[in-house]
Amino acid sequence: MTKKHTNVISISPEIQVGGKDIIFIAGPCAVESYEQMQAAAPAMRKAGLNVMRGGAFKPRTSPHTFQGLGKEGLKIMRQVANEFGLLVISEALGVEHVPLLAEYADIIQIGSRNMQHYPLLWAVGETEKPVMLKRGFMSTVGEWLLAAEHITTRGNENIILCERGIRTFGDSIQNTLDVNAIAYLKKNSPFPVIADPSHGTGRSELVLPVAKAALAAGADGLIIEFHPQPAEALSDKEQAVALSELPRFVEEIRELAGLFGRGVI
Repeated sequence: MTKKHTNVISISPEIQVGGKDIIFIAGPCAVESYEQMQAAAPAMRKAGLNVMRGGAFKPRTSPHTFQGLGKEGLKIMRQVANEFGLLVISEALGVEHVPLLAEYADIIQIGSRNMQHYPLLWAVGETEKPVMLKRGFMSTVGEWLLAAEHITTRGNENIILCERGIRTFGDSIQNTLDVNAIAYLKKNSPFPVIADPSHGTGRSELVLPVAKAALAAGADGLIIEFHPQPAEALSDKEQAVALSELPRFVEEIRELAGLFGRGVI
C-alpha cells in the first residue's frame, strides 16, 4: 500500500486523530465499578484529556480470571463519560457485541486476538463508528493492513491502527513495542497510528519511556492504562500506572510533543 494521504479521523466535532494534536487515551484496563470510573474521569479532565478507555468484555487468556462486566460495564462507562464530557473507547469481542458498542461507545476497539476475526471486521465495517484496530501479537504489518482492508471494503474508512507490541525472542518484557512499524506506517499507509505501551511492555515502570519512543517514531496518539489502585486491579495490574501519576505523565508527554510542534488532547 502506497501512502497518498493520512486520514484524519473525527471522533467528535472537536476531537480528531491523525491531525496536529496527539490523542492521549487513558483509563483502566477493565471497567470494575462505577466508583472506579468516577475516580478516573475527573483526573483525565483535569489533565486536559478527552477519551476514556475501559474494557467491558475482556478476552482473558485464562477463563478463571475476570471476564468483564459486559453490558453493565458499558453502561457505567457511558454514564460517567457523559457526566464529565468524555468520549469512550471499548472493545467488541464478537459480532454480537457490535450493536452494543455502536450504542455506548464513540470508538470500537478490535483487540489483538481478533485482528483476523473476519466476520467481526466486516460487522464494524458496516457501521459508521471509528474503529481502532490493534495489531495481532504474532502478525506482520502486511497482515495488519489487509485486516484493515476487510473493514474498508465494507464501507468504513474511519480506522485507527494501534501498535500494541508483538512476540519476539526478547524475554525480559511481555511484548516488544514495534516502533519500526509506527515509523513505517506513517510513511506507507493512509491510517493514523497510535501506540499502546501498556501492553507493549507489560510493566508499569516502562510505559512512559516507551510511550516517548512511540511519539518520536511519529505516533498520532497513545492509549495507556491508569488505575486508581493498581495493586487491586482485576486485570493487568502489572502494567497499570497509578492514577496519581497521570498529571506528571501527561506533562512529560506534552513537553515532548511540543518539540515536534504538536499538542496533546
